[in-house]
Amino acid sequence: MGGRIYLDEAPAGAEFPYCVFQIVTASKEKTFTEEFRDTLIQFSLFSTSQGATEITTMYKDLIALFDECTLTIPPTGTVTDTLVWMRESNLVTMVDEITTPQGTSTLKHWAVDFEVKTLLG
Repeated sequence: MGGRIYLDEAPAGAEFPYCVFQIVTASKEKTFTEEFRDTLIQFSLFSTSQGATEITTMYKDLIALFDECTLTIPPTGTVTDTLVWMRESNLVTMVDEITTPQGTSTLKHWAVDFEVKTLLG
């Protein structure tokens, strides 16, 4: 994607392909001794390539990077959170038509949800 990864929305006129990610939900969960945060993050992959290779490669790269990954969460002040897991939970594929200065194009949009559980420190 050449670094075209954006939080919440892509800038106007962003070059394809690109990815937009956002937090869908983030809720706390408590046990008697620990506090967790369950976060659902959605990565939306966008491609105008006519074939499926570009979007499927983007998807495979995203899965390789984040599904069942090990990440270190940097401390915030004196608080250190710990990643318990990050795993793919859902995939929705869509195809739309968009109008660009060059004319009408097919837009592939794959929305990939990841469940992230962190132990709050």
